[in-house]
Amino acid sequence: MTERYHGIPRTLFDAIAAGGGGATAIGALAIAEQSKHVALLRGVLAAAQRADATQSRRAQLGWEVLAEADRLDHEAAVGVMRYPAVGAWAIRTLSGLDADGRAPGHASARLAAVAAAAAMRSGLDAEVPVLPVAGVVSLPSVGAAWVGADSAVVCSRPGRAEIRWAHDRVQIPADTYRDAPGWLGIRRCQAGSLAMVIDDLDPFRMPAVTGLAARLTAAEARDWETALGQGWQLLAAGHPAIAEEVAAAISVIVPLSRSPHGHLSSSSAETFGAVAMSAPPDPVTCASTFTHETQHLKLCAVLNIVRLTMPDDGRRYYAPWRTDPRPVAGLLQGAYAYLGVTEFWRKQRELATGDARLRADGDFALWRAGTARVIDTLLSSARLTLAGADFVRRMAETASDWAAESVSTEARAFALRASRSHLARWEHDNGPVPV
Repeated sequence: MTERYHGIPRTLFDAIAAGGGGATAIGALAIAEQSKHVALLRGVLAAAQRADATQSRRAQLGWEVLAEADRLDHEAAVGVMRYPAVGAWAIRTLSGLDADGRAPGHASARLAAVAAAAAMRSGLDAEVPVLPVAGVVSLPSVGAAWVGADSAVVCSRPGRAEIRWAHDRVQIPADTYRDAPGWLGIRRCQAGSLAMVIDDLDPFRMPAVTGLAARLTAAEARDWETALGQGWQLLAAGHPAIAEEVAAAISVIVPLSRSPHGHLSSSSAETFGAVAMSAPPDPVTCASTFTHETQHLKLCAVLNIVRLTMPDDGRRYYAPWRTDPRPVAGLLQGAYAYLGVTEFWRKQRELATGDARLRADGDFALWRAGTARVIDTLLSSARLTLAGADFVRRMAETASDWAAESVSTEARAFALRASRSHLARWEHDNGPVPV
């Protein structure tokens, strides 16, 4: 398990900044994220070793099992180590160290669970002691089991695994994605070349987001798989460049509970590869959500390699997609996401007919103008680094290319009404837009 310094080649930097980059760019970003996770896991190991002897032994054993799984089947072990929830857990563990740099008591237990999952995925013959939390052993990327004891052992054998404790055991099915007595699997979702899982189990699946859905019923899970598949098919058929990026970037869907505020989605720098969303009401909403969140995932990964904005100085700015004033870093996130959303609607208006065409044309006009406005704000803010200014200028070139494209009279009127209405509400709540 190695880690190294990462940069972004100039050609990929330019392609990403322009709004795209394709699977090649996302692959390079994913490798950097993988190195980040290895570094985080090493940090957790070191922190656990500074704690008591029991934690140190447990963490060391977990690390040794993880290293052996990596030697046996590198791809399988990496799949567990770079699982989004593993990154979120490690970041939060290291953020919670005490004054002496020691990890909290549960840190080594979770490291052991990561190791046990890697052993199972790689087919390693190993026995890994784990500590249930609230009666549950959670294995990242795999699933969770109810355990009637304070401690247990995950027994991994080629092609099979089980969790044992003093007077009982849970047999984990060979197909870990399906449920079994005492076992809940993280469900797989496959649609064409899109392969992801629906994680409604891991306690760290998206800790930065509220409103996570509880465990889906089997029927709900099938509905989700259908909805995600339909959104993907729309992208694959009409937006192949976006579909390529979505397939490369998103590996985990985290269901959110239904909201009275409509469809919601979110992603986080802690959980590269994961998207939290409420059930999409239609394929177009699902497809545009995939597009939006993939942009966020790309930019979050870029920001782990190169700084694009200066430290927050307290100034806040107007964004036509938010109700609250935004810091420059949040403004950049929104502008980059809507660079992708605008391109989605630009292409979608060529594919749609009737009322759907009018909607696509209107949304293209609305977000074309809004994105251009925010790009101008960013460039005039004096809060971008040299690399950030370069990045945003590339964004501006893409937005400029759209300016001459014609839209219908109805779309132009819709965009003008919507933008004026949003600005009026924003100024009513927050005061005049900063200049």
